[in-house]
Amino acid sequence: MFSNKEEFKMVFLRRLEMMYGKRFEESTVRDQYHTLGNMVREYISQDWIRTNERSRAKSSKQVYYLSIEFLLGRLLGSNLLNLGIRDVVEKGLKELGIDLEEIEESEADAGLGNGGLGRLAACFLDSLASLNLPGHGCGIRYKHGLFDQKIVDGYQVELPEQWLRHGNVWEVRKEDLAIEVNFWGRVEVSNEGGRLVFRHTDSEKVTAVPYDMPVIGYGTKTVNTLRLWSAEPSKTFPKHKSVMQYKRETEAISEFLYPDDAHDEGKILRLKQQYFLVAASVGSIVRAHRRQYGNLSNLHKHVAIHVNDTHPVLAIPELMRVLLDEEGMSWEDAWEITTNTVSYTNHTTLSEALEKWPIHIFQPLLPRIYMIVEEINERFCRGLWNKYPGEWKRIEDMAIIAHGLVKMAHLAVVGSYRVNGVAKLHSEILKKREMKQFYEVFPQKFNNKTNGITHRRWLLKANPQLASLITEAIGARWIQRPETLLDLTSYASDRSFQRALAKVKQQRKAILAKRIYEQTGIAVDESSIFDVQVKRLHAYKRQLLNVLHIMYLYNRLKEDSSFSIYPRTFIFGAKASPGYYYAKRIIKLINSLAEKVNHDPQTNEQLKVIFLENYRVSLAEDIFPAADISEQISTASKEASGTGNMKFMMNGAITIGTMDGANIEIFEEVGKENIFIFGLTAEEVLNYYQNGGYRSHEYYHHDRRIKQVVDQLVNGFFPDAHDHFEPIYDSLLMQNDEYFVLRDFADYAETQEKISEVYQDREKWMEMSAINIAHSGHFSSDRTIQEYANEIWDIHSLI
Repeated sequence: MFSNKEEFKMVFLRRLEMMYGKRFEESTVRDQYHTLGNMVREYISQDWIRTNERSRAKSSKQVYYLSIEFLLGRLLGSNLLNLGIRDVVEKGLKELGIDLEEIEESEADAGLGNGGLGRLAACFLDSLASLNLPGHGCGIRYKHGLFDQKIVDGYQVELPEQWLRHGNVWEVRKEDLAIEVNFWGRVEVSNEGGRLVFRHTDSEKVTAVPYDMPVIGYGTKTVNTLRLWSAEPSKTFPKHKSVMQYKRETEAISEFLYPDDAHDEGKILRLKQQYFLVAASVGSIVRAHRRQYGNLSNLHKHVAIHVNDTHPVLAIPELMRVLLDEEGMSWEDAWEITTNTVSYTNHTTLSEALEKWPIHIFQPLLPRIYMIVEEINERFCRGLWNKYPGEWKRIEDMAIIAHGLVKMAHLAVVGSYRVNGVAKLHSEILKKREMKQFYEVFPQKFNNKTNGITHRRWLLKANPQLASLITEAIGARWIQRPETLLDLTSYASDRSFQRALAKVKQQRKAILAKRIYEQTGIAVDESSIFDVQVKRLHAYKRQLLNVLHIMYLYNRLKEDSSFSIYPRTFIFGAKASPGYYYAKRIIKLINSLAEKVNHDPQTNEQLKVIFLENYRVSLAEDIFPAADISEQISTASKEASGTGNMKFMMNGAITIGTMDGANIEIFEEVGKENIFIFGLTAEEVLNYYQNGGYRSHEYYHHDRRIKQVVDQLVNGFFPDAHDHFEPIYDSLLMQNDEYFVLRDFADYAETQEKISEVYQDREKWMEMSAINIAHSGHFSSDRTIQEYANEIWDIHSLI
């Protein structure tokens, strides 16, 4: 049906009329989108079936990637691109008077993730399929995702994200493969033939129904699967609850991503989500394995289960439960299989992100799982005692259960065969500080896998103008071998290539400027420097440092008529977690500053501040190609890796950043002359944390610029904010500036001046841009996934 445009048009028109019972002339854009989506899904169905058959026939080892988030973005465009049929579809639709881009715009971003964690998972799925590797995703089919962000009077307002309002054309509901998941109840223990038998009784059952989505590889016949679980009421209703209460509580499990866990009710729901994901996924994996191999004794030889951060770590005790209670194995055999099946990626050094669950919540909700975790902890601590006799403090620090809490990161390390960080610095910090004691016990488990991004979405799809220029220069093999982007280095100083590159950047800036105007009503100077910081809003990411610097520039422009800057457009995009009130105040601060700056005729020709609401994948696809400067300014040692830094780099933006996360590896790739580095190093930050010595008041009192901007947070400079920014003021002075914003301010301001100077040397800037693009191939998720496949999962290409 996609072999040529005439055949495509014929099938498209016939299918549309059959599906909707109306003439083509009466159809809506949404009708056209659903028709095209169904055609694509039907087109790949045979490859989807054959991929699974090929894997079974070869008895290939499979990896199952468990993640609480998969931030997929829109799928129509990337699927057409990966299948190589976009051109036929675009031309055929054009002859019917339909704009393919308009159809793509009608697709909702899949509401299955929040930030870097979920986007990484999505990139990994793309690379697994494109490299013909047998790998599948397992997640939750959230009805509403995180939230739709609206900015009202400068404040973030959260609305339900209705991504499923019109259905999801890519999914296939597979009710026959549903899994029963058990909560609450009690465990009965009996002795049967000299063996202890555990039965989970009086449980509250929830039915996990799978929805499968195809993951289409680029230029290949491989179609892997993303299986998303929806929580639905079981036919076995609990006796002690009303039907409506049970229904509400059940459906809440897959209703929202990251429910507010400020209170016990929210904590229970989050823990329910996590166990629901792993119980359904492990149950599905085990069922498929039993069907092919008869029993689970060789599970670890044919299955790798990878847990993305701590959210799916209950896969460890759940697999133990299946092996012990359903398969009847001994503890030792079950533990041997489990600890050779599960691997774990750590994504953070922030203690608050290393999940800990109160026993008073965990034990009643998951009674059998708690018993297994308790036994794992008991045996682990006994082993520690034998290794470190008398070192009670060490054992207390390393215990999985301690002080009324179950520590998920500890369980992850003890129960897995590999533990990886996501950038060289992050992995070293894990080994030397955050997980030092575990590294001393299990040095063979720890390794590094620096994150990557799929260049097919973030360059080929998001920036077709740049992709065409690259292909014209070095050929098309970079699409399947991204490391060959290095061939562009020979063009970096070529004047004609630089001019072409500058033209592409200008085209992309015009596209973003149009979108900014449509969304905000603000006209930005397309020849200004587009200075961009888009990412989740968190204090350690230091959007505040960026804002204080803009305030300083504004003050100088107002006070000194002889002072001028090269025009800048500062662009922000970020969602703050609904319960993270400090982050929400930063959003209000950005918008209050924008209101002041953008409407001041004395400054607005040189300075604009834009906050783009509801930052998401489809918006990011317009932002990254247009950026001149990539703001990667987290407090050193706090950002595990970052992937936005890679997307900016791949699109020719130059990084201003600290030596943190993957910034370090970008620095190593492009060289110090092609990146702008400032601020404290990770060692200096860690030294301050360990030994003290930092006093933010000293910077406040000794730098007039700092004192002025900090005072402006509370002195009426922002008349629309009242006392709203006092907590920000207090964080910098009363709480001693935990993330060293004031300490790094002067170096940051000086580095920004240097950027303005270099930018005006257009040949130099375009050379830097070309070098960044050339070296970005190293940060393709194809490289990352191949490393996982070879060094952690032991999986191999199906072709």
